[in-house]
Amino acid sequence: MALPDYLQDTAKDFAKQLTATTAVPIDTTKFTGRQFVGTEDPLQTQAIGIAQQGVGSYSPFLTAAQAAGTQGEATLGTAATTLGGAQQFLTGAQGLAPTTGAAAQTLTQDFMSPYQQQVIDTTLTEFDRNRAIQEQSIRDQQAQIGVLGAGRAGVQLAEYGSGADRERALLQAGLLQQGFGQAQQSAQQALANQLGLAGAQQQFSGAQQGLAGQQFGQAGFQTGLSNFEAASRAADIQALGGLGSLRQGISQAQLSADQQAAQSEAFEAQQRLQQYGAGLGQLAGFGAVAPQLPTGAETSALDKALGTALGVGGLYAKIFAKPQIVVR
Repeated sequence: MALPDYLQDTAKDFAKQLTATTAVPIDTTKFTGRQFVGTEDPLQTQAIGIAQQGVGSYSPFLTAAQAAGTQGEATLGTAATTLGGAQQFLTGAQGLAPTTGAAAQTLTQDFMSPYQQQVIDTTLTEFDRNRAIQEQSIRDQQAQIGVLGAGRAGVQLAEYGSGADRERALLQAGLLQQGFGQAQQSAQQALANQLGLAGAQQQFSGAQQGLAGQQFGQAGFQTGLSNFEAASRAADIQALGGLGSLRQGISQAQLSADQQAAQSEAFEAQQRLQQYGAGLGQLAGFGAVAPQLPTGAETSALDKALGTALGVGGLYAKIFAKPQIVVR
């Protein structure tokens, strides 16, 4: 279909402008390239640095917890050994606590001094010597007054002998009673000593068990510190990463808007020619509509960038969060 005569000049003008416009290459570097990609935000850099520093940071706490647990186990074993040692003293104390009078007497005899009889014999020998001296003194007195051998003199010696016998028997009984009492005290003291040693062993075992409990508690405390350190670090990383991603998304939205503006500016002349040609075609009765040249992303750059930022921020929580160690 031929153009009407009144459009011939207009069509020639359009052809000249189209030739001139399309003859000039479009500088795509003005709206493409890495300059339109948002860089890493400083908060993201800080989050990554903290994450790198935190790799294995919980190891010293776990090592300390393991050491404390090992010490607690060893101390607990020592406490069991100490407690077992108390049994020998309890057994010994049981043997020193007779349940019958005969057994008590036998036990008391075991604690009597081996020199008891020697002391008694020596004491009685000395008593007998003094008695003989006293009897001789009485005879000498009787001889001086001339009544030696008389009836009254014999009665005097007999009475002195009877009294001396009683005193000798009392002396011997006192010595025996004293030795028996000392033996009883020694037996009771031995029983108390055995019970005291058993009690001391049990108390020492209890102290060791308490120390073991404290060491196990220290192990749990160290593990808790490890969990807290990991959780706190993960929270810091997540917060910094999320904020950094948000700021990176905003920066990316701005760069994307600049990219769209530069792209629109680069194709602006061609777009005007498109509209010019479309109008010319309609006037000529062609009814054609020229295709649109690219003008940039149709989706809002800000919405797209923010969506990406939120997604990246969520990744920080998944990547840097550490598993929790629970002590039961």
